[in-house]
Amino acid sequence: MKVVIQRVNHAVVSIEGTMYSSINKGLMILLGVHESDTEKEADYLCNKIKDLRIFNDEAGKMNLSQADVNAELMVVSQFTLYADTVKGNRPSYIQAARPEKAIPLYEYFISQLSSLSEKTIATGVFGADMQIELVNDGPVTIVIDSNKAS
Repeated sequence: MKVVIQRVNHAVVSIEGTMYSSINKGLMILLGVHESDTEKEADYLCNKIKDLRIFNDEAGKMNLSQADVNAELMVVSQFTLYADTVKGNRPSYIQAARPEKAIPLYEYFISQLSSLSEKTIATGVFGADMQIELVNDGPVTIVIDSNKAS
């Protein structure tokens, strides 16, 4: 699994021109599921995100976690995180999990993150054409690939 985490002042997911979900100060998490991923990768990322210290303390140092600042959380599926652009100019998505595997892992990830963070997670709709508006705070953007964890 791969996540792109953005610290945001707010984020909104709209579908067909209608707001579907939103958060205020928090983390916007784009989640890509690899064809070989299991719940193990989801657990790793959820634990990492829960404890990730990317919010500023009183001294302006990134030293606080989402729990420390009561940050809101949003998770949106994004298969394009597994785009392979090595050959040619048209990305290949062959490494991205098919929906029959990706949807259960996406739902598991949300459930685990909600349980660990004790937060309701705002989401998008898997496979939908979504428009996402956000204000990146900092800007702070972190990429974590569970397959590179040792």
